[in-house]
Amino acid sequence: MDGLNVSIAFFLLVVGVCQVLRWLSKRLLSPGTHGCLAREFAGSLQLCMSCLELRMLMEIGPWSGGFGLDVVLTLLFLLSALHGASFDGASSNPTVSLQEFLLLEASLAVTVAKLLAQGVGAGTGWALTRLYWSWELSQLHFIQNLIAPECSSSIRASLPHAAFVEGSCSFLFHLVLLKVGQSHPLYRVPALAATVTFLTYTAGPFTGAFFNPALATATTFQCSGSSFWDYIQVYWLGPLAGMLAALLLFQGNIPRLFQKNLLYSQKNKYKVPKAKVTAQVEGDKPQRKRKMGKSNSEPRA
Repeated sequence: MDGLNVSIAFFLLVVGVCQVLRWLSKRLLSPGTHGCLAREFAGSLQLCMSCLELRMLMEIGPWSGGFGLDVVLTLLFLLSALHGASFDGASSNPTVSLQEFLLLEASLAVTVAKLLAQGVGAGTGWALTRLYWSWELSQLHFIQNLIAPECSSSIRASLPHAAFVEGSCSFLFHLVLLKVGQSHPLYRVPALAATVTFLTYTAGPFTGAFFNPALATATTFQCSGSSFWDYIQVYWLGPLAGMLAALLLFQGNIPRLFQKNLLYSQKNKYKVPKAKVTAQVEGDKPQRKRKMGKSNSEPRA
């Protein structure tokens, strides 16, 4: 279990360093630069390094480290919750940034800046993790160094099936994100962490369950077994299609492209509240009674 302890220490160190980066950038940079660049860079760096180490535990741990898939999935849930609590509003996922753009929540310039920061952060995370593995602090890292040059593609299904799996994962993830996005972090963070863990458990054997183009590019695009266009279809086009389908189902339209709701009927915004009408009717009753009483009190001839 020494290798597992080393990996846990690595996870905590990565989160701590990235948290310091966020703290420094918030104080040294302008709010716009911090939100578009520094925050997304730190989030993608943290996510990529944690994902690579976790994938190494998932692949090597069962037969060399003495622990099973249940330990890795528990770590995945805890790390996902920790990421959600520490990301400070960063998405660290190109499809989430594009979703914000389509919802009119971010401009084109801000979205492009976020995508660039996510790509640079993921690439930097891959390089730093490979350097960390080269130190061979545990037997797991020693084995990882031996097999790293011969890494194989994470696509273990036919191309249409793999693209459908990644698209379905993205679809479910974005549906949950749209549903709980504005809720309290106490509910949002565990819900997203549980969703990520479930999708990784069910779809991991087929594609690795990335549903994050930047993360997939940094971790699996350099591996042999599939062409660059295969990777594009599965890890870029699949998640993008899943995000668009989730947005259309949840909203009924895509605000950046068209305003008309295609799935749900629009309610009349100018309906008169029933309470006011009732109050007016009830308010008229005393006046009518007074008038009737006055007419009845007149002397008769």
